[in-house]
Amino acid sequence: MKDNQRLRCGYTTGTCAAAAAQRAAAMVLGASFSPEDKIVLTAPKGVRLELDALDPEIGEGWASCAVRKDAGDDPDITNGILVYARVSKADGGTGPRKKEREALRTGVTVLRESFPRITLDGGIGVGRVTKRGLSCPVGEAAINPVPRRMILEQVLEVCEEFDYEGSLHVEISVPGGEEIARKTFNPQLGVLGGISILGTSGIVEPMSDQALVDTIKVKMDVRKADGAEYLVITPGNYGEAFFKTNMALPDIDTIKCGNFIGEALDYAEHSGFKGVLMVGHIGKLIKVAAGIMNTHSRYGDARMEILGAHAALAGAAKETIKELLACVTMEDAISVLDRAGIRERTLQSVLNKLDFHIKERVHHSMEIGAMIFSNHHGYLGETADAPLLRERLSAGARREDSEIS
Repeated sequence: MKDNQRLRCGYTTGTCAAAAAQRAAAMVLGASFSPEDKIVLTAPKGVRLELDALDPEIGEGWASCAVRKDAGDDPDITNGILVYARVSKADGGTGPRKKEREALRTGVTVLRESFPRITLDGGIGVGRVTKRGLSCPVGEAAINPVPRRMILEQVLEVCEEFDYEGSLHVEISVPGGEEIARKTFNPQLGVLGGISILGTSGIVEPMSDQALVDTIKVKMDVRKADGAEYLVITPGNYGEAFFKTNMALPDIDTIKCGNFIGEALDYAEHSGFKGVLMVGHIGKLIKVAAGIMNTHSRYGDARMEILGAHAALAGAAKETIKELLACVTMEDAISVLDRAGIRERTLQSVLNKLDFHIKERVHHSMEIGAMIFSNHHGYLGETADAPLLRERLSAGARREDSEIS
């Protein structure tokens, strides 16, 4: 349910890949199917799926087919793509089935070591990992652990059904995947050449905020693996552009967290970063100054009420507060503060509470500060620790440059 409407779930690219691999493996081992025959599998979440096998093809020692991604009512950029699996008979020794079955239960590291007769790789449209910190090692196809397990499990079951002891090679491909990936975070994460094969439950839950939060966490993991000790977190493109243009630190990668400021700070603390500098438009960060850690307007909009309260503390007249409450944009509200001559005192009050809430969120476990700006008025101020964090970030950038040179 979302906003009192029942939304339809879908299934992940990982589920598509596993289903396609199951059918292609059965075809190469001699099974025949009619066009109406469904691929049946159970997703890790326990949901039984019956999926269409599309574009089946068989050749000498190989077979392939595709499954179309259905994201349900989730606005997923990969909705409708075809995920192909090509399964080929390959030379190689047989592997003990007991060991393979045990590997499926114990973890992805064991999976890579315990399947001498089933190998898996990515083809056209599947990205390849080029940076540390992701769930796949550098150089491997970006097929995440759960989809990898699903694919291997489906192929292994087919091998057992046909009593096949030989080797198989599975290649997953996504026509058009490279073009789609340019519209995702993949290039920033160091996944190049295509999309990632994803999914933890096998099911796409519509309008899921969790997918966005997971992406933020992955970006932090990459920065951590690169040796970063300090982060710059911004709600979006405006904050990133302001920081890089005005702080003379254009080469520092920023983490864009959208409205999920609380989740971003939680994960930064969990990951052991030494410090965070937040850079954002006052329209976002004034909400954080009231302890609101998800800044999406659907959860409420109290920007003017918060600013009005701080203006009152700064000595604003009743008429000024009424004028602030009638403002639609923060740009207009700053102009009201200017006319009343209380901009500096009001914003300092806002910054003090912003400083309080972000430090409380990370339990005072790291250095943390914030800078605020507006598109029309530019730089508006910063919390007490922001200058120190800029120095830390600058020193870290110089150190990285020296290591590279």
